[in-house]
Parts: sequence; C-alpha cells; structure tokens
Amino acid sequence: MFSENTPILGRPTASVAQIAAFILARPRGEYTTRDIEAVIVPVYWQLCAEIGIDPTLAVAQMIHETGNLTSFWAARPQRNPAGIGVTGQKQTTPPPDTNGWAFNSQRQQWEAGVSFATWEHDAIPAHVGRLLAYALPIGAENPVQRAAIERALRYRALPARMRGSAPTLKQLGRVHNPTGQGWASPGIDYGAKIAAIATRIVTGR
Repeated sequence: MFSENTPILGRPTASVAQIAAFILARPRGEYTTRDIEAVIVPVYWQLCAEIGIDPTLAVAQMIHETGNLTSFWAARPQRNPAGIGVTGQKQTTPPPDTNGWAFNSQRQQWEAGVSFATWEHDAIPAHVGRLLAYALPIGAENPVQRAAIERALRYRALPARMRGSAPTLKQLGRVHNPTGQGWASPGIDYGAKIAAIATRIVTGR
C-alpha cells in the first residue's frame, strides 16, 4: 500500500482507532492506553490532517524512530518523537549549557537532543511541522502550513536548502536527498521502513 516513493503529503489513510490499536498491540514503554488513545494519536491525526500530511506516515516515522515509544528519547521527560536534534554527540561530563542535552541514566552519559515539555503542545507540533518543512519548498505553503512550519522550527532550525528536499519518504534518507543531508543518516532504507510500518497500521497486521 505504501512504498519508499509514497509522498509525505496526502489524506489520512487510517483512523485514530487503527493507529492506536497498532501501537497498543506492542510494547510501548511507560505510555498508558489513555496516553495513546486520548493524547498522542488524536493529536497526531488532527494536526497532520490540518496541514495535509497523512497521519499514518507521521506516526509510522515516530514508531520507527522510537521503537514504538520504548526508547530513551521517547520517554518522559524527553518526549522526543523522531530523533529531533539527536546528533550522536555524547559525553560523560555535563556540558556547560545543558539546553539541548539530556542525561541518559541507562548509559550514564549526556547525549545531545531536544526534549519537549508536552506531547500535545510541543513534541507532536515540532515533529509534524518539521516533516512538512522537508516536504514543502519555501513559498509553497498555505497560511496554516506556514504557521505549522514556523512553530516547529522554533524548537530546532532547519537550513533553508532543506525545505522541500524530501517530498517522498525515500528522500528523508541522507543518501537519497538532493542536498546530501536528510532526516536520517545514511538512511539507505529509511523510507522503506516507514512505509512498511504504515502498511501494517492500515492492514492491521
């Protein structure tokens, strides 16, 4: 149903109930049924539908990036849904400015990445707006889309050359992105993995 060449922009292909059921059928870390059914999935669905992204794809990316919400970065208080700002930088001593860093108690080290105060007002808007920025070139947005992108990029900037560089899932991978950068690095099969999860959400497998 989906492939790495699927456009990021599109109409919803799965309901809130379908998406929530997929997440709930698997280990999901500390997140409760209510967290999934009443907050995370409905907010993804609503925000994506408003700006023209298929929410199935955005949630599939979140599932892939966070191991279905089981990763350190997905857990509270990080609430990072898609590796935003997670660059691989790490150190054992606290950085001079801990903004943009989190202490990973599992690995006993400081790691670079963005933490979000809430899912509904911060993490999810930051994720879907950033995904939209990858999909739409500057000037191609409508007012609602522009506001969503501006809101997202206040959490972490995106170089102007990246705008519109990934209209499809495949181009989110650095090796397939025309700028030589991307959401994932190297990201050889990044789009295909997201597409596979999205297909499973829709088919219920």
